[in-house]
Amino acid sequence: MILAHPSAVLSGDGEQEQLLMESAANFVREFELLVKTILEGPGRTSSASQSKFKTQLVNFDKAWCTYLYGFVVWKVKDARSLEGDLVRAACKLELSMMQTCKLTADGQSHNLTHDMKAIQKQVSDDQKLLREKVQHLSGDAGIERMDSALSDARSKFFEAKENGSPLAAPVANVCTPLRIDSSGKLPPTESLFGASGASSSTSPVNLPTENEQMVNEMLHEDGGAIAGNSNDARTIEKDFQDKVRETMEKAFWDVVTDSMRGDKPDYSQLINLVKEVRDSLHDLAPKEWKEEIYENIDLEILSQVLESGSQDTQYLGQILQYSLDMVRKLSAAAKDDEMKASHDKLLSELAASSEDTDNGVSSFVIAVIKGLRFTLEEIKQLQVEVSKAYVQLMQPTIKGSAGVEYLQKAFGDRYGPPANASASLPVTLQWISASKSIVDGEWSEHLGSLSVLPAANHAQPLVTVLRAGHGAPTAAVASAGSSGLPECKGEKIDKLVRVGLLQLISGMEGLQLQSAPESFHLNFLRLRAVQGQFQEVIVMATSMLVLRQVLMSENSKITPPELETVISELFGALVKLLDNSPEAGTEEIVEAMMSASASAGSLSDAKIQARRQIITRVLLKSLQADDVVFKKVSRAVHCAFRGVLLGGSGAKGQKLADAALRRVGAGKLADRVVKAAEVLIRVATVSEKVHGPWYKALA
Repeated sequence: MILAHPSAVLSGDGEQEQLLMESAANFVREFELLVKTILEGPGRTSSASQSKFKTQLVNFDKAWCTYLYGFVVWKVKDARSLEGDLVRAACKLELSMMQTCKLTADGQSHNLTHDMKAIQKQVSDDQKLLREKVQHLSGDAGIERMDSALSDARSKFFEAKENGSPLAAPVANVCTPLRIDSSGKLPPTESLFGASGASSSTSPVNLPTENEQMVNEMLHEDGGAIAGNSNDARTIEKDFQDKVRETMEKAFWDVVTDSMRGDKPDYSQLINLVKEVRDSLHDLAPKEWKEEIYENIDLEILSQVLESGSQDTQYLGQILQYSLDMVRKLSAAAKDDEMKASHDKLLSELAASSEDTDNGVSSFVIAVIKGLRFTLEEIKQLQVEVSKAYVQLMQPTIKGSAGVEYLQKAFGDRYGPPANASASLPVTLQWISASKSIVDGEWSEHLGSLSVLPAANHAQPLVTVLRAGHGAPTAAVASAGSSGLPECKGEKIDKLVRVGLLQLISGMEGLQLQSAPESFHLNFLRLRAVQGQFQEVIVMATSMLVLRQVLMSENSKITPPELETVISELFGALVKLLDNSPEAGTEEIVEAMMSASASAGSLSDAKIQARRQIITRVLLKSLQADDVVFKKVSRAVHCAFRGVLLGGSGAKGQKLADAALRRVGAGKLADRVVKAAEVLIRVATVSEKVHGPWYKALA
């Protein structure tokens, strides 16, 4: 395995790994020679044969000892490395939990929600598994190193929190390599906090906050939609978070249920949940209702009722009914009838609960869990509605200078002042440098394309409004009136950013977060989505071009109207296919091409099969990076995106995109390109406002 599959066995390529490879090769060679000597049997004289066998046996023994020594050394190092990974994972879990649950230095936290308690339980379970693996791997010594690392991580967390340092953030820099010192000790907390300690700003470990993400979404929104609803690129991430949240909530409620079972139930968690209901309603209610809420949800009386052991649902039922009534009063009037019906249904179901259940849990426990869970969900929905209303109220302010200033301050807190940009923003520096090397050429080609555009009175009529402005003021960053988003006027930073964004999304390899400029981390998913659209346009344009060529080669007498009818059908089929199934492969695309080509005339089964084979072969060849067709199409798509990015999404940019795509017979894709490029223009415009000082320092 070491010789045949080194990448699968060895995790590194250091000195120990090289020595192990060499000793393994030598050992195998000596073993084969020894086997050969044995199989050949005695030679012409028995003494010569014995001498040869003894010599080979000695050589084999030496090779075996050398290999065994090398293997042990490598295995020890590998075990230490694995232990370090496990310990570092435990530290990251600890830091994340401490930040999320807002733990104090004494390990306590006030007003823990049920979500926070679920997080604590999940982290505890995960750390228990990690501890077992470390125990199995390194014994008690490994456990001691793990405890020491966790203690060190907690100390540095509270120290950083006390000093106001960003190191108190929950997510560590996972790209930092683990270092093993000469004594074999593992310093996992060093990789978490950076080698230079709390003063380091070159390797910030905190990620953008939810508030930053919300403000960023609002600055990029078109037409004032609530942030997060229009960005399809976040769907996968949101689905994953929902699954994690669902799992954690189930684990929490299972714990609550278990605590209330048996002859000596523990009602402390139940009381804490009721307290959470009361406090949440208190926070949401107007001032004149706050005292009433405390009077109707009395935790002392509830504790006495529960401790009496009567398991009487009457008082708890009163609390639930009052809480649901209060939620309905605080909610929008339009939802009153619907909420009242669902609340009455719940209370009826709880009242009709049977005395016994299949799981041996009393009706009291079932009713309590179901009622509290429903009430907390209703409160959560109310909190979301209140937050949305507040966001809508704040949108005009945030979309102005306040939002830009907020993001600019957050970026400065994370990466330091513009004067330190070359050290704190290495990826952005590299990106700016790459953009500087091509910006003049791209700008020159753009001006050349503008110079050969047909005059307005000779141009084909274009749709003047691609996207409604919804009455948004023209000064707003995210507005797009009938004239489209603004063109680049040739200003240095504007050119650099727009051309640089084009280079990022036009790469054939998927954009990765670690390779994205730091200034675009908030918009990483947005850029990935545009990159996907860029590649889809290439696939669609190539498919249309290939089908056009195949049909013309089959029948040179096919008329232009007939050909355009086929291409129009293919365009519609590809739009439907790729919009509904972004992961569609060659087979699905070929089927769409064959279906569209049927309108060009009926053929025999043999000719249909021959056409399918030709289309498949030519399409696959044309989608290879080194193919002439691929280069031509991808260049045309690049020029189309550039035309909109630099020429704006108005009439000028539309004409540039249309002219570039028509060169490969894909003019129908112009609108798709314009809409995708509009996203990049917004990203560029917002980024220049927020990160302009850092760009100027790097340019």
